[in-house]
Amino acid sequence: MAANPSDYTDFAHTGPGTLAGRYLRHFWQPVAIARDLPLGRAKPIRIMSENFTLYRGEGGAAHLVAFRCAHRGTQLSTGWVEGDEIRCFYHGWKYDGNGQCTEQPAEPEPFCSRIKIKACPVQEYLGLIFAYLGDGKAPPLPRYPSFEEEGVRQVSTYVRECNFFQNLENYVDEVHVAFTHRVSHFADHGLYVVPRISAEETDWGVTVYAERPGDLVRATAIGMPNIGNVAGGAPPSDEEGWSEFIAWRVPIDDERHVSFNVTMTHIKGEAAERLRQRQSERRPAPTGETASVVAARVLRGELEWSDVESRPDIVNVQDNAAQVGQGLIADRTHERLGSSDAGIILLRRIWARELQAFAEERPLKQWERTERVRAMSGGVPSEQPTTQVAV
Repeated sequence: MAANPSDYTDFAHTGPGTLAGRYLRHFWQPVAIARDLPLGRAKPIRIMSENFTLYRGEGGAAHLVAFRCAHRGTQLSTGWVEGDEIRCFYHGWKYDGNGQCTEQPAEPEPFCSRIKIKACPVQEYLGLIFAYLGDGKAPPLPRYPSFEEEGVRQVSTYVRECNFFQNLENYVDEVHVAFTHRVSHFADHGLYVVPRISAEETDWGVTVYAERPGDLVRATAIGMPNIGNVAGGAPPSDEEGWSEFIAWRVPIDDERHVSFNVTMTHIKGEAAERLRQRQSERRPAPTGETASVVAARVLRGELEWSDVESRPDIVNVQDNAAQVGQGLIADRTHERLGSSDAGIILLRRIWARELQAFAEERPLKQWERTERVRAMSGGVPSEQPTTQVAV
């Protein structure tokens, strides 16, 4: 499919047939938290403006197939999971995990062999269900060995009412931490100070360094195309361990996205059990209004920040307001970027370069979270000169 040069900088539109959407589908994407899909259950999901049916067979395997039955087009997730297959609630047509129709109960002469609906490869990893939505054979699912180690791993998710790229850019926008999160746990670790920013392209994507007085250097990394990774802010200790965080910002459609988050605390033995106990005793987020609802009220002027800063999920509320406040899809044509936006500028350049290569069917960079990248994400800059981004 031919692309226009303007498509190379259109990161926001990811529906079927769009250049950015085709590129994102070239990578494995998480589509659900594994624990949220019980045995024998089906649920509808929407990813990159496409609807699918996600179900878990009675044998435990998860499957992702088309949203609608091929017969009369009703929603397939309303049906029944039978063994490792799903039966349509309307007229009983049944499909296996590869999308192949296996039964047509009302047909005297079934023609199942001629009926096949879309199905996507699925794998479970780190407590998430990943799917490959692209064409052709799926590549190997990337692995993250440090998240497989002994410790305490937590998986979470949230939906945000704005384009996914706004959240992705926020990840490498270290200056916002000093202002957006100045009343939050970030301040406890000295991150309220405005940092000096530098950025470089890595084997995996982009790493941004935020240098503050003393030896405090915070590194945040983007793994291409839509992964964020950072080490925890607290210093390592025997009782608390040390933590790292990885998240995938996945479009639901062009105006909403879902973040799938994995936090790994590297800690062992009895200290790990005590940490689990402390986590279970911590005050949960308020049940009355979600972070997105509270952020929307702040944006409408109904609440002041002083009204909500005691919430345990205040960082989520703050980021929500900042990103949704840019609009459902940010208008980047009127931005005025500076040297402190080095990470954002570099990320956009890499995305535009890769989209152009993808459109022209040229080789793409093979992104990998190497040991060098892991060391950098711990706040240690590489020995190579940091990328200088002109603005």
